[in-house]
Order: sequence, then structure tokens, then C-alpha cells
Amino acid sequence: MRVLLGLDPDRQRALLAGDPAKAAPWVAAAAHAGLPEAQVRLGRMLLAGEGVRADPAAALAWFRRAAEAGDAEGRNMLGRCLEHGWGAPADPAAAANWYRRAADQGHAWAQYNLGHLHLNGQGVARDAGQALALYRAAAEQGHPRAMNLVGRCLEQGWGAPADRNAARAWYRRSAEAGYFRGQFNYGSILAAEGRAREAATWLTRAVETAPPERRAAMAAARSLVAC
Repeated sequence: MRVLLGLDPDRQRALLAGDPAKAAPWVAAAAHAGLPEAQVRLGRMLLAGEGVRADPAAALAWFRRAAEAGDAEGRNMLGRCLEHGWGAPADPAAAANWYRRAADQGHAWAQYNLGHLHLNGQGVARDAGQALALYRAAAEQGHPRAMNLVGRCLEQGWGAPADRNAARAWYRRSAEAGYFRGQFNYGSILAAEGRAREAATWLTRAVETAPPERRAAMAAARSLVAC
């Protein structure tokens, strides 16, 4: 462990981020020594069963240690566990608390996740305006999924007056950043405006980049535009 702590930060990160099976002993040692980055990495490995036996409860405990040390990613991941019931019963209100603490540190994923809770009224008051503000904060940091949801809010009038032009612009930013939902929504809004050729291009990209379970529905939408 002293060897690891004696390395420069870039070398530490490279060692801890290596192949999970090979990195596991180093990650565990660094986590026990109190390194928040290692605690988060070990939590992720335990959550996914990468390099170690899957143990969601242990993962949650390591995220909590990092979170209580002030680590923004640890706080976000603790929120994820508490939102989804990974390692403990689901507790959306507690999840919102940890997301909020990470979001206040400028953590884009926490802003995005807390936005979902506000949009759906889970663990916090339903507040579309607050959700939009959080999505926008994450989007301004380059978060492609948040860009798509800013577009969705502005298209539907959630949290602000509907603004199709602004929605289109945000969908385009998400699409150009490579997010399949942004590509699909951008293609859909172009199709609705009669811009079939451009729409087909983006819908095709959405089909190519979407997870397998989403491709059939997106391919059907693309075929309708092609007709």
C-alpha cells in the first residue's frame, strides 16, 4: 500500500483503473487505507461483480464511506444504490439527499439523477422547473443525456413554456454528442417538420447506437420516415 501511495496521482489512477481481476487487491488495499477514489472503484466492482464476487450491500457500504468523506462520485453512487434498492431497501428520499449533496458540488450525473426524482416526484416534491434547472446544469457540463432531457422538457412544456426551436437545438447537441435518444428525438422533430432526408440520417444513427432492446422500435420509426 505504501508503494501505491508513493506514486504520482496519474500512476495511482492507472493502477486502480486497470483490469478488475488484477487491480482488485490494489483497489481493496487503497480503499481500506481511506482513498475515496479506490472506495468508489471497489464499490463499482462489487456492484457489478467485476474482479470480485458481486456484493451490493458491500458496494453500498464503500460508496457510503467515500460519500461521508466528501467525495462527489461516492455521493452520487450512494444515491443510485438508495434509489434503486441495490444493497439496501430503496429509499428515494435518502437518495435525493445524497444526489443533492453531490449536485451542489457540480457533479453532472448527480444533477441528472436528482432531476429525474424531481420530474417524477420520487422522494422529493414533483417540480418540473427544478428538474429542468438540474438537467440544464448537467447539460451545460456536456452531459449528452441531460441535453436530451432539456430538449424533452422544452418540447413538452415541462418546467418552462414549450419552445420547439430551443428543444430542437438541445436535441441536436445531444445527437451530435452520440446519445441515441437525442439522435432519435432530433430525427423525430425533423421528420415532423417535413425534413425527411435529415430525419432519416439521424434515425439511422439512433438505430445503430441504441441498445439491442431499443432498436426494433427505432427501426420501425425510421422506416416510416423512409416511406
